[in-house]
Amino acid sequence: MKTRINLYASLFALSVLTGCSSSAIYDSEPTTTEIDNAGVKTAEVESADIEVVPVVADTATVFYFDFDKALLTNESKADLLEHAVILAGNSRSVRLEGHADERGTREYNMALGERRATSVKEFLVMQGVSGDRIEVISFGEERAAAYGSDDEAWRLNRRVELK
Repeated sequence: MKTRINLYASLFALSVLTGCSSSAIYDSEPTTTEIDNAGVKTAEVESADIEVVPVVADTATVFYFDFDKALLTNESKADLLEHAVILAGNSRSVRLEGHADERGTREYNMALGERRATSVKEFLVMQGVSGDRIEVISFGEERAAAYGSDDEAWRLNRRVELK
């Protein structure tokens, strides 16, 4: 029950932050409002049995890697720590999608994408997240984030996406 309420509170906060994209609601152009990043309280609850799960809007969900490496950067670790706190406090499952750039064989890139996703999983597990709730999948070079055969495209394709 607590988990379901946490999920609903998180979804409510997310819907408030993102708004509705349907243009039929607006008679004129929608306005933009600045939001203070100090924190978001999702609900006031009377019962002591219900815990409100914070929504981390600024935290990265894509983690980049150096060429031919599966080691997390310090920046990635900082963002993953925030995700670990959220995930340890609820029962949400996540999928880690590993990717590689186009260099190397398909088989090698599939294995490299899996090693990258596994390194993210291992980090989250060390922070207290249950490994049973983390799915690891590799797409190798098959789902490029950027097309091209240059350093910038390759850099963007060496990644793990948390979904």
